[in-house]
Amino acid sequence: MVMAISCFSVEAQTISVTTLDQVGAQVVLRAAKENAEQRSAPSAIAVVDPDGDLLASQRMDGVRPASANFAIEKARTAARLQRPTEEIEDNINRRRIAFVTAGIAALRGGVPIRVHGQVAGAVGVAGLSGRK
Repeated sequence: MVMAISCFSVEAQTISVTTLDQVGAQVVLRAAKENAEQRSAPSAIAVVDPDGDLLASQRMDGVRPASANFAIEKARTAARLQRPTEEIEDNINRRRIAFVTAGIAALRGGVPIRVHGQVAGAVGVAGLSGRK
């Protein structure tokens, strides 16, 4: 029996992936909390990685308990769809009602965090809307 094996040279490729880590998640969480405090708008805040997995969260005093889950779902939706949840809500308001049945958070408050054009994670905020 004769066996032939061919080998082809493959040039090494480097893929640079930037994702939010715990340190970055804490920075985002702190900034969102400071923003909420400045607007007198107690909030629940969630930070997720690009896959939508929770990295950090906080529910400020005076926020309804359900807001914590809303914040997580908004962040998860923004990360997975790679766009702000505001766009999804706007699409629904323009009668693109298929989004309603998609099992996603179609409420304003979720925003992807981009690094060099790539989604590195997302933040979701839910709670009282203060205006200043």
